Amino acid sequence: MSGSFSCKTDIANPTGNTSLDALVTADPGRRKILKDGAALGLFATPTLQLLVGCTGTSLPTTIAIPTIGGFSRISASTADRVRVPTGYQAQVLYRWGDPIGAQGVPANTPAFLHDASNTAAEQALQAGMHHDGMHFFPMHDYTDAAPRGLLVVNHEYTDDGLLHVGGMNNWSAAKVAKSQASHGVSVVEALLEGGEWRVQRPSRYARRITANTPMRISGPVARSAMVKTADDASGTFALGTFANCAHGFTPWGTYLACEENWHGYFSQTTALSDHEKRYGLSATGAGYRWWEFDPRFDVTKNPNEPNRFGWVVEIDPFDPDSLPVKRTAMGRFKHESAMQSIARDGRVVFYMGDDEKFEYVYKFVTRDKWNANDAKANRDLLDHGTLFVARFDDDGSGRWIALQHGTGPLTTANGFASQADVLVRTRQAADALAATKMDRPEWIAVHPQSKEVYCSLTNNVERGTAGKPGTNAANPRAGNAFGHIIRWREKNQDPAATSFDWDMFALAGNGDNSGKGGNISGDLLGSPDGLWFDSHGRLWIETDVSTKELNKDDYGIMGNNQLLVADTNTRDVKRFLTGPAGCEITGITSTPDGRHLFVNIQHPGETPSERSDPAKPMNISSWPDGPQGSRPRSATIVIRREDGGVVGT
Repeated sequence: MSGSFSCKTDIANPTGNTSLDALVTADPGRRKILKDGAALGLFATPTLQLLVGCTGTSLPTTIAIPTIGGFSRISASTADRVRVPTGYQAQVLYRWGDPIGAQGVPANTPAFLHDASNTAAEQALQAGMHHDGMHFFPMHDYTDAAPRGLLVVNHEYTDDGLLHVGGMNNWSAAKVAKSQASHGVSVVEALLEGGEWRVQRPSRYARRITANTPMRISGPVARSAMVKTADDASGTFALGTFANCAHGFTPWGTYLACEENWHGYFSQTTALSDHEKRYGLSATGAGYRWWEFDPRFDVTKNPNEPNRFGWVVEIDPFDPDSLPVKRTAMGRFKHESAMQSIARDGRVVFYMGDDEKFEYVYKFVTRDKWNANDAKANRDLLDHGTLFVARFDDDGSGRWIALQHGTGPLTTANGFASQADVLVRTRQAADALAATKMDRPEWIAVHPQSKEVYCSLTNNVERGTAGKPGTNAANPRAGNAFGHIIRWREKNQDPAATSFDWDMFALAGNGDNSGKGGNISGDLLGSPDGLWFDSHGRLWIETDVSTKELNKDDYGIMGNNQLLVADTNTRDVKRFLTGPAGCEITGITSTPDGRHLFVNIQHPGETPSERSDPAKPMNISSWPDGPQGSRPRSATIVIRREDGGVVGT
């Protein structure tokens, strides 16, 4: 995500699509109202402009904001702690380095060592670093009175200054192995017992999936020449997943880990091909230096290895012996999330963003219906279907364009030799189809009742600058420092439709990007990132203002990153949580009854450089362990109302 080191290596889409760049900048206040939404009264209110203000003075620890309806909105804050409204409590559940509770391992081992001396083997049995997207899967014996389930958590990237003794000094194969073990996904069993949530240890379900876990490659790209390597001549098996940002889940009970900034782990020291340039490969990557001791990540030696990343990975949390599967039919790009919706005919639709400047919004529609009565019947559902890319037109209409070999420009004559080629080079295929270049598409959320789709566009300061694409109706601001949230309604409320209507749900900051003046509507907001709907239709918004920009007068973004709640009918936005210093708020899920909300606190204590230096005091944050802990730790927290009610009401 935007505040993490791995996500700061983004390369803006250099292609020259002009279909929308030449459109006149649209006034959000005169944006076309969605036809279907207007009929239902869903978009009857004026377009919201969420102000991020600037005082021009030093920021106090808290800023007073009055209480209105539901829960007491909290003030912005720079305090190094998690703050929630009066009547709520937040508990730390699962921190980087906490043991997962694997079977055959004594409870609470291996213990986290605050001097960073845990080995790679120990880290592979502990929570990984930098928690991100996650989902709660209820167990078969779940009850509201005694909630119990599997919590599946992404670990997006590592700060090697915190991870190792001496940071990246004396870089070694052992440090590479530990970094690889810190990436991937956790599956842990969590339950409420004695009034507190805890991780069940041991649990037969507990496991870590890392950058070295064997997994299958399936779908149209499997067995193609583009994914065959010296170690895998069949092109059907890969090692590992990493850079897992947001996530998804399926109606048949599996988890989708989405590979985002995978390009930063590779080094290509020879001349880059156009394909490698399009995905941002470079000689130095994002500074992880894995290639120095693991030849898989040296592209000169293994030119096809990068093609084995950038996919959606399906994981069965209830079968600890199962292999994760890379579902290539869903396309290869820098996946932020894969949020599902059910089409009218029973097919399953997944909405996905490509999180980089001037990249695209996609959806995948399965060929077949899902079987609600037989989970095994859905085992290969994600291998067959159609991938689409979005075109947002200036009049508030839009359409989904199929990325299908042999149609339109996606032909052999134009350099696309097969459907496997289209999917490995998804970005180039979307370029050829003149899709709409967006301001960093991140999380996507689907309203549980109306099926409206909301997408966060975190920011894009390059929009409209010299040599870069200009504004358009869906991305209306040049130098977009604050980001926005766009929403659309599929034709006939059918997620499988190929056309839709859209409008601008929220513009963060004010209209001219100055961050100063303007009318305030709701609470202050900058760089919307995580989006999630609870079962009651409340939209939860998580922010990821980078540590380089937090609390700067020129941007006017006040306080630490935060979690807010939005009413999508009235557009009222209320601040619910503020995080510790330097953190990103990300990852959100709940128990089925909505009484226990899980939220991830990522990279507390992150510095503006986004890399910690062990030679310097790590005093920006001591969360969650306090002064006695030498290292801040990403963690999952659980939030509850003290009276036992539904969170957010």
